[in-house]
Amino acid sequence: MKKRLAIITTHPIQYNAPLFELLTQRGIIELKVFYTWGKSVLKNKFDPGFGKVINWDIDLLNGYKYNFIQNISKNQGSSHYKGIDNPTLIQEIELWKADAILVYGWNFKSHLKCLRYFKGKLPVYFRGDSTMLDEKKTFKSVFRRIFLRWVYRHIDQAFYVGKSNFDYYKKLGLKNNQLIFAPHAIDNSRFISNDKSKKIASEIRQSLKINESDFVFLFAGKLEAKKNPELLLESFISASFEKNIHLVFVGNGELEENLKSKSNSSNIHFLNFQNQASMPSAYEMANTFVLPSAGPGESWGLAVNEAMANGKSIIVSDKCGCAQNLIVQGLNGFVFESQNMNELKKYLIKMVELNTNDNKMGAASLEIIKDYSFEKIAKAIERKLTLSNMN
Repeated sequence: MKKRLAIITTHPIQYNAPLFELLTQRGIIELKVFYTWGKSVLKNKFDPGFGKVINWDIDLLNGYKYNFIQNISKNQGSSHYKGIDNPTLIQEIELWKADAILVYGWNFKSHLKCLRYFKGKLPVYFRGDSTMLDEKKTFKSVFRRIFLRWVYRHIDQAFYVGKSNFDYYKKLGLKNNQLIFAPHAIDNSRFISNDKSKKIASEIRQSLKINESDFVFLFAGKLEAKKNPELLLESFISASFEKNIHLVFVGNGELEENLKSKSNSSNIHFLNFQNQASMPSAYEMANTFVLPSAGPGESWGLAVNEAMANGKSIIVSDKCGCAQNLIVQGLNGFVFESQNMNELKKYLIKMVELNTNDNKMGAASLEIIKDYSFEKIAKAIERKLTLSNMN
């Protein structure tokens, strides 16, 4: 009889739904996803980061069992602890007769309640991508560590996403035998270069008056302080590149007008938010992807996975959780010290100097990202659940 896994997470996202579908298709375990935000999450939502209503253009509810749990919070949402309050969640998991639970994120009222309730009753697995990259030694951080150690005493195993996340769990008291590598991943196949994405990318370049032979740096994401697009803009301007070197920002956000006001060059371009179906072509039209995040809270940076799956070289700051796993210095890109404009400028210039038609760095990215797949995550979950000795 197949083991049953109850997955507890707030709402459907493009980085989880394909994994849930894959686990269902593989048929090794049985799963059901309990979405704790409730059905209101399906309504049009204003995303404050992008500054607009966002509706994803890919199906996030296909191919797996799920249930939207009633959420009685007066201020529903995933940005604060009291935004997720599900009085029937535990009962519904028990009625489904789960053999184990996998909780995505502890910092919601009902998620933490589940961790505490099921500890010792069922195997309790956890998935999160937090790091210590932004931690400063203060009295507040000491008390937070004490609290987090208490939280993580309620889990049996954590599926860690990468090196920085592993270090985080270790510092909070988890042992090696409680940590299972299940890498942060995206649907790599969707971002692989193909004739369609190449054609659309060429059209994007034409619309921006960028020649096919010109070099393009790309930033894609929310134009917000955490991701630090301003540092990239200033570094690019300081480098005084020739007109055949371009910088393209894809996205919207609170810094948009400020960035545009500082961009007095014809080789700096802005494109509005691109939905998921359009993003492969956005990466396709670039040579190098840059994520200059300053934090706090850039726990990974899955846009880097997407760009690498499209065969791009990468520049990221050391505040990105993915830096230790996905970037091999000088092989597929460079990691620079966060907020260090001179170092970022150095690597921008270096990347242009290294640009050749054979795209060795992009090819290296493709090889590295093969090991960061939904299949790896699925196998890690299946292996743990099927080998569990707890009833």
